[in-house]
Amino acid sequence: MEENNKTNGTRYSDEELEEFRILIESKIEEAKNGMGVYLDAYNNSGNDTMDTSPTFKVLEEGNQVLSKEENSRLAARLDKHIKNLEASLVRIENKTYGVCRITGQLIAKERLKSVPHATLSFDAKVNEKK
Repeated sequence: MEENNKTNGTRYSDEELEEFRILIESKIEEAKNGMGVYLDAYNNSGNDTMDTSPTFKVLEEGNQVLSKEENSRLAARLDKHIKNLEASLVRIENKTYGVCRITGQLIAKERLKSVPHATLSFDAKVNEKK
């Protein structure tokens, strides 16, 4: 059997892995762009010398703190997502991408296209939550 074909259904072909690699790299790029937006929003307080009016200052500062906390949470979540996607690229290099870590079976292509960092098949994911 050729190297580029599925080996008894235990792994995706090199061509399929390349398709997933391209998808994952585009997802990483999107996520890094989003991360930049969150970090800019977190670091930019919006205050300047024109903001000297004490009216509603306490409410505005409270809102800024909440916004910073939310941006920080979103950035942390996005950072974790990027790391999961990068781990997927390692699995592609190792030719283990798309193999369920519990069952050893191939994860459905549709699932991987929706959740490219998935390491569990749908059934394994459902059973894991029980």
